Amino acid sequence: MQRSARLKIDFDALTHNLSIVRQYSADANIIAVIKANAYGHGMLAVARHLQSRVDALAVACIEEALVLRADGINAAIMVLQGFQNQYQLQQCLDFDLQPVCHQQWQIQLLSQADSAQRINCWLKIDTGMHRLGIAPEQALLAAQQLNDAPVVAQLRLMSHFANADDSASAFNQIQLDRFNQCQQALGLEASLANSAAILSMPNAIQHWVRPGIMLYGASPFGHRAAADFGLKPVMTLTSQVIAINSLSAGQALGYGSLWRSSRDSQIAVVGIGYGDGYPRHANNGTPVWLNGQRLALVGQVSMDMICVDISDCDSTVNIGDEVTLWGGPLDINEVAEAASTISYELLCHCGKDQ
Repeated sequence: MQRSARLKIDFDALTHNLSIVRQYSADANIIAVIKANAYGHGMLAVARHLQSRVDALAVACIEEALVLRADGINAAIMVLQGFQNQYQLQQCLDFDLQPVCHQQWQIQLLSQADSAQRINCWLKIDTGMHRLGIAPEQALLAAQQLNDAPVVAQLRLMSHFANADDSASAFNQIQLDRFNQCQQALGLEASLANSAAILSMPNAIQHWVRPGIMLYGASPFGHRAAADFGLKPVMTLTSQVIAINSLSAGQALGYGSLWRSSRDSQIAVVGIGYGDGYPRHANNGTPVWLNGQRLALVGQVSMDMICVDISDCDSTVNIGDEVTLWGGPLDINEVAEAASTISYELLCHCGKDQ
């Protein structure tokens, strides 16, 4: 039996969003972040599309990088978590990967590596997120050790903002100042700006930028729509109406009987649910798009069905009519907010099998 849910990936939109990155980033080199299966969009397909259009790709771990290399992707690949042991360091050397060094023991392994192969590396400075990175006061020594390592061809510097999605946060400038002090002392090429910083912090754009969510057409800001920046959704999630029911005033709907109609209502049942990646905790009122109109989800999300109140729809709704859950005219951030989550999670979960 064929399922009603459909996920469409628009590569023209991906190309368009890359052009928006360039508009905001001036002459900076672009590292396209394609970790987590390219945020659910299909890592291999996205990498094939972008590798000739960007200066490097970024993944979270060695395993993701090796999948790219096995597929014939020959672009520069930045590994954000770096290597976890001697064996993975050798894989970086064998497959020309660019590891991020964020721990002293990684620096030690690189310094001791005995190989004719050479790779580019990144030194991550912990400017205040306190997740991964070398403390700023240790950056000079760490950089010297890496520069002295025979296997290191070129060393670059990076860090990561903790609050870039809040453009009013004073901590953004604190992190930027800490990073700039290290960068100026070391004189290395540097990367700090993620999507949120690219769009709101021009002073954070340095030699390299690392766009992620904005490439896929979603805003990194909860209070700003993607369209505000000219971004287009790359992923569109749709399904179809599979049933239409009439409810009398006061009748309950769905698991837990948590929603009751306050009037005589028409309800469309749509063939999609949390088994397809739609958020189970989407609240009543979560928007959907049906027949050119915004309508509202009602009742609990089921494994493979949701219900939509079509009582006020301006046109007749029929079995088989397409329903857009996000993408196209419906900003994914609205759906994420209604489900008390973020667009990143929705994209990754829905596209996990891409």
